[in-house]
Amino acid sequence: MQGGLFGEPGRAVARAGSEAGAPLAARMRPASLDEYVGQQGVIGPGTALRRMIESDDVPSMILWGPPGTGKTTLATIIAGATQRHFDELSAVNSGVADMRKSVAEARDRLRLTGRRTILFIDEIHRFNRAQQDALLPHVEAGTVTLIGATTENPSFYVVAPLLSRCRVFVLKLLEPDEIEVILRRALEDEARGLGGSGVEASEVVLQAIARAAGGDGRAALTILDLAARITEPDEGGVRALTLEAVEQATQHPTLLYDKEGDAHYDQISAFIKSMRDSDPDGALYWLARMLEAGEDPLFVARRIVILAAEDVGLADPRALPLAVAAQQACHFLGMPEARLPLAEAVVYLARAPKSNSAYRAYEAAAEDARNTRNDPVPLHLRNAATGLMRTLGYGQGYRYAHDEPGHVVDQTHRPPSAEGHRYYRAGTLGSEPLDGAAERGAKGDDRGTA
Repeated sequence: MQGGLFGEPGRAVARAGSEAGAPLAARMRPASLDEYVGQQGVIGPGTALRRMIESDDVPSMILWGPPGTGKTTLATIIAGATQRHFDELSAVNSGVADMRKSVAEARDRLRLTGRRTILFIDEIHRFNRAQQDALLPHVEAGTVTLIGATTENPSFYVVAPLLSRCRVFVLKLLEPDEIEVILRRALEDEARGLGGSGVEASEVVLQAIARAAGGDGRAALTILDLAARITEPDEGGVRALTLEAVEQATQHPTLLYDKEGDAHYDQISAFIKSMRDSDPDGALYWLARMLEAGEDPLFVARRIVILAAEDVGLADPRALPLAVAAQQACHFLGMPEARLPLAEAVVYLARAPKSNSAYRAYEAAAEDARNTRNDPVPLHLRNAATGLMRTLGYGQGYRYAHDEPGHVVDQTHRPPSAEGHRYYRAGTLGSEPLDGAAERGAKGDDRGTA
């Protein structure tokens, strides 16, 4: 199973928010590896991290995963299992001064008591380069063991020197069956959960909550808690949760999306590849995922225009005008109506024949342009605007296409260093057969079109 967060009931977690009256998700936070469910690829028996914890040889690390997958929980468990002091900062409201204070206290603690410190930094991707650089000497010296939590790809958001000093562990979204385990524990636990309060939930209701949570254990417990609060007890004091109560507690399912984060780039990549692979249903799915999560429709429209030129290209010359029309309609209409021209363009482009011949031809020509940047224009192609230019040979020997049979001229059009290099090779689909003009333009050796 993938994912993991909450598990078997056990001792209370010594963190703020675990006391009575705190949200259910905070009360049910596990305090040991025995309570932790899932993430078997990261923390299961025999894994590297599990062995490091059991041998008290924990390195600095980055925990990377979506919200509600147990990053903070795992950090606190590691601190408890290794008997290290746990110092928590949030990159949202902490700065270099806060880090220096934590590091100074950790140094004194190590010197006076021999106890080591785990410095947990939540949302470490929000720290800038200077703030992250300030951590380097202390992580390098072992003054603190850094555990950073992030929802964003650390390759892009954690500076290379700090990243090289940390192990990266990837936490995944919870599977539905894992979320159901979390929910059952909360229903049964009388000390921290809803056990003994008369709250009951059928298997169907638990499955509905698991689906609505979208892999987020914290969201699942929040839905359960709210559904229990809004359900009136019957005469016997039993509060039997219904699908209607779950729907009210859920309102709108959480869509994991950040217009400047990984989800933004991952989903637009899936969207583009679905259209390129001629899968209209896949492309429509990712279009809906992005738009329903609040993505800028004009960003999507720009990507559609790019795909029309790059991937459909000359196989269907109508694709680019249609994509531009969709972009203009999107700009004119705004949301929610903009989804309609976007959906039309997506279906058209996904079903259209594909050719990247123009894209590949340009890339090959650009390579020659870079390598022959200073080569002069051949004299016969230059415009002879003055007598001096004519004297120097400008325009001499130029043959006017409209005076030639078929209005086609076989003459050189590039400097000698680039002449004869073949860039464009027509595709074989749609409106791009290899006609006579293409044949005449395809003389010479291939450049980047194989």
